[in-house]
Amino acid sequence: MKNYVKHYEFIANAMEELGGKIPNTMTSFGELHEKTITQGVLSSKVKELIALGIAITVRCDGCIAFHVHDALKAGATNEEIMETIGVAILMGGGPSVVYGCEAMEALKQFNA
Repeated sequence: MKNYVKHYEFIANAMEELGGKIPNTMTSFGELHEKTITQGVLSSKVKELIALGIAITVRCDGCIAFHVHDALKAGATNEEIMETIGVAILMGGGPSVVYGCEAMEALKQFNA
């Protein structure tokens, strides 16, 4: 079983290291993330839930770790995250069931 809290920390550190090696790209990506997730017509919470749904359907463990973490930080409830997993399964089929289970595990770990 993956430790999503440690995986989140690993990816965060790796992204920082990557930023030192390709600063223009990573600075631009960081700015894109910040400006996209900022409250607009959609709340930051809703945007994080959308990102989580996409992370599940594209099968990205690191993205699942980040967006579960950030959705909780943005005020998402466990129920909202679980419903997001359900929508991802609708759109992604069987593989999204597997990665939905991964997202559920990440939720449990970040809540612990």
